[in-house]
Amino acid sequence: MTAFRKPQVALTSKAAPFAIRAERAADVAAREALLDACFGENRHDRTCQRLRDGRAPAAGLALSAMHEGKLVGTVRLWHVSAGGRPALVLGPLAVDPACRELGIGATLMQQALAAARARGHAAAILLGDAPYYARFGFSPEKTGALSLPGPFECDRLLAIEFQAGALDGAEGMIVPTGAVLSKRRVVRALQAHAA
Repeated sequence: MTAFRKPQVALTSKAAPFAIRAERAADVAAREALLDACFGENRHDRTCQRLRDGRAPAAGLALSAMHEGKLVGTVRLWHVSAGGRPALVLGPLAVDPACRELGIGATLMQQALAAARARGHAAAILLGDAPYYARFGFSPEKTGALSLPGPFECDRLLAIEFQAGALDGAEGMIVPTGAVLSKRRVVRALQAHAA
């Protein structure tokens, strides 16, 4: 019987570990700068932003990826009604371009979806590239009769059900239902972003 040897892997700086943790208030400025770098400063004009404006992310579903003491990734989920059905909308998912080969985006997705399931949420929806998000279970199968408050490409509206049938027959507008942020928190976030 031949014993198999584990191949030796040279560790490089790109193989350095990263950690996923709950987002902290101290992450706001770095998160906003990362989102600007990944999506441009006009990202606030995008359709899905209408579902997030003035709202708090769902409890326990805002995650940060840290690498060498720096925030290099973020994902958040938000409460919505999808044609009258409770759901979450996922986004934005962003990873620092210098760290994209570390698997941070996939890990953020896996942990965010696992946390949403564990918290008893029924479904999650996002607007994104089907080939990328299909590996996490997202598809356009249940979103054909749903719409967003602004322009979007129908084939990019994707969903995953955590509870079978959660989006059966869902039709109509996806609207925000999450907790409204106080004016003080909105101003603080804007100030942190401007700093």
